Amino acid sequence: MPEITISIGGRKFDVACQAGEEHYLQTAAKMLDDEAQVLSDQVGRMPEARMLLMAGLMLADKTANIEDRVAEVQAKLTEREAELAGVRDAKVEPERVEVPVVPQSVTDTLAELAARAEALAASVDEKTNG
Repeated sequence: MPEITISIGGRKFDVACQAGEEHYLQTAAKMLDDEAQVLSDQVGRMPEARMLLMAGLMLADKTANIEDRVAEVQAKLTEREAELAGVRDAKVEPERVEVPVVPQSVTDTLAELAARAEALAASVDEKTNG
């Protein structure tokens, strides 16, 4: 089990951790040291136990505030998701589109007229060329 030395409030501590978790421990120690530094700047030197307690409480307060904010954002997200689900589930009447249909009789009449025009054209062509 690896053992690393961390510094909190100007004091050194040897701490053991699981293999591979050294970085997490150093990050946590840095956060605690930052809070201890604030205390040291405001109050000056204090007993180790009191410094660690106060720094820990300051971090816990920050964590509680962040958790409250996360809960608020989660509630808003859940609300928006419910609104979107309601919109998706709502019955939407399809738009009615009417496409005009040419009656078969008109199509037949046009085909007959086209056939007559072709026959006339062929007749005129025969007379002029023939």
